[in-house]
Amino acid sequence: MNDLIKRKLEILPDQPGCYLMKDRQGTIIYVGKAKVLKNRVRSYFTGTHEGKTQRLVSEIEDFEYIVTSSNIEALILELNLIKLHDPKYNVMLTDDKTYPYLKITNEKHPRLITTRKVKKDKAKYFGPYPNAYAASETKKLLDRLYPLRKCVQLPSKVCLYYHMGQCLAPCVKEIDVDTYNDMIEDMTKFLNGGVEEVKKELEVKMLAAAGNLEFERAKEFRDQIAHIDTVMQKQKIVSSDTTNRDVFGYAVEKGWMCVQVFFVRQGKLIERDVSIFPIYQDAEEEFLTFVGRFYDKLEHIKPKEIFIPQSIDADILTELLEVKVLTPKRGQKKELVDLAIKNAEIAVAAKFQLIERQEERTIGACEALGEAMGISVPLRIEAFDNSHMHGTDAVSAMVVFIDGKPAKKEYRKYKTRTAAKHDDYGAMQEVIRRRYTRVLKEGLPLPDLVLIDGGKGQMEVAREVLEDELGLVIPIAGLAKDDKHNTSQLLFGDPPEVIALKRTSDGFYLLQRIQDEVHRFAITFLRQQHEKHAIQSVLDQIEGVGPKRKQQLLKHFGSVKKIREASVQALQEAGMPASLASNIHTYFHSAENTTSEG
Repeated sequence: MNDLIKRKLEILPDQPGCYLMKDRQGTIIYVGKAKVLKNRVRSYFTGTHEGKTQRLVSEIEDFEYIVTSSNIEALILELNLIKLHDPKYNVMLTDDKTYPYLKITNEKHPRLITTRKVKKDKAKYFGPYPNAYAASETKKLLDRLYPLRKCVQLPSKVCLYYHMGQCLAPCVKEIDVDTYNDMIEDMTKFLNGGVEEVKKELEVKMLAAAGNLEFERAKEFRDQIAHIDTVMQKQKIVSSDTTNRDVFGYAVEKGWMCVQVFFVRQGKLIERDVSIFPIYQDAEEEFLTFVGRFYDKLEHIKPKEIFIPQSIDADILTELLEVKVLTPKRGQKKELVDLAIKNAEIAVAAKFQLIERQEERTIGACEALGEAMGISVPLRIEAFDNSHMHGTDAVSAMVVFIDGKPAKKEYRKYKTRTAAKHDDYGAMQEVIRRRYTRVLKEGLPLPDLVLIDGGKGQMEVAREVLEDELGLVIPIAGLAKDDKHNTSQLLFGDPPEVIALKRTSDGFYLLQRIQDEVHRFAITFLRQQHEKHAIQSVLDQIEGVGPKRKQQLLKHFGSVKKIREASVQALQEAGMPASLASNIHTYFHSAENTTSEG
């Protein structure tokens, strides 16, 4: 705790609000909220903490706070600040699952489709469904009940769906808007739990048809009712009513929280969402933040009701989400919440050992690396490598590792512009200059360590740019390879010296991963450039094939190999004029080009 933090702690107000923790570069690394700012913020700098909180506190060099007039205002402000700054220590809602939804499109002639992407396009979305089969079966049922358009583009004549009674044929008929609106209203009612009401309407129609001696029509209504029962009863009923609701439960162990969300639709438990993440404040506060952010994702459609554990203030979430949030105290509804809590307890206990080991291999490796080098823990590492194909297509690549894990969205590729052929030092100097000039210009985060795939020479040219030209003091290390091109030594210092690391240590393993990753990224980019130029050089030799024709051919055939194998007729079908198609075919099948072109 530095002097600045000590002075600020003395004047903290005893009011609700939000606080923003900053690292040595002034970057906001954590946003939290508190009922009493004075107590909450001071708690970070007193007593002992778990590993994750201890790591957070070790990076704090300054903090700011904003006073609010109530707890709900603090929660809303916290959510907005997290969206704005995306601090690295706040809960990241990453979900590798995409659930299927049913969608009624917002078109002149609407369609019912299945989708895994929820967009802000004024369409109606229903779900999520547990899997594609469940969504597909429900869609088939609705297609039989409500004859919306099926074709993506309107055809010139009626199709089979019209003859099956599953389309109104807007391709040849003018359909009244009210007809569509009535169908959409009925479908919405059905998908929001009004299954029994729809069945009763079908029963009335069935009896009326039978009374009019329309037995074929009556049989159709009877079959539709039976199909509804078949589809809707395939899943276990967990609630006696059909209200759509999400049920939340959570558990905490050793500074980690697991939140389980049960999606209950039409009285059936169809799927669950599981999230496990580290926490840095009271469990109840973290849970409120999680739920507040949960519905930021378009895929998470707010239901009619939300159930949460009794320890949480439901009124705050009701006001925030504008949805009825309840804390059931007895009966079947409380059992659902208890089941979510039990599942959370099991999940966090089962995964905690795995999480601990992963931390050792990632952040633990960063800590070991920093200790061996005598520098601050390098939580953000940026690594560079150069590559070229016999002096041509010279490229460079940068990869970023944060907390010992690759941050692929921050990877960058470079085509060298000013460096001469075979000049590895010049290429490294150019790329380092371009990267960190931009970092300074755009206020991007600086790395804790720069890794150069190379030896003392590459390290020195990087140092000249960073320190002499840009005035940046960032630790620079080199990664040397042995005769078999495996990571061999870590070089650091001025002059550079070998840093002793056991080859079996997590720190050495992290360096291997980084060096392999930056080399892979550079080589992949190099091959792409080389193939691109090879393709260009071949097609550019054919008279009449300009940039547009070239793009047209590659888009149609996919590769030069397939263009070479194409007949004159196939080339014409790709949009080439007859004379040009003949020229292309002749070029690739002449004796000289058949043997030399590759």
